[in-house]
Amino acid sequence: MKKTLISAAVLTLGLAGLAPAQDVSTPPVPFTEEFLTDAAHIEAGGVIWGQQCTHCHGAKAYPGKAPKLKPVRYEPDFVYRRVTDGFRKMPGWADVYTDEERMQIVAYVLSDEFRP
Repeated sequence: MKKTLISAAVLTLGLAGLAPAQDVSTPPVPFTEEFLTDAAHIEAGGVIWGQQCTHCHGAKAYPGKAPKLKPVRYEPDFVYRRVTDGFRKMPGWADVYTDEERMQIVAYVLSDEFRP
């Protein structure tokens, strides 16, 4: 018993020295079906996509320099994190677009208008 407690304490102290897990971005409000299907949000996200995202992703996320997107497999929070924080070679856009604009990009990417 004593040996187990000592081992647990050593393990805990050893883990305490590791870098903390990186925070992940979350939208300021939860995504709702109403937000994701709102035509104005989808249109605004499409405008941003057309002005910025097509440079790497192409018009409908393929063909482009970036890997092909598969939006039917994505949850809104996942797309929001990628747009906000970036991923691999893709930069994060938190310093360029507002929370609402990044949420609108999500609405567009997950919409029927985006799918080829």
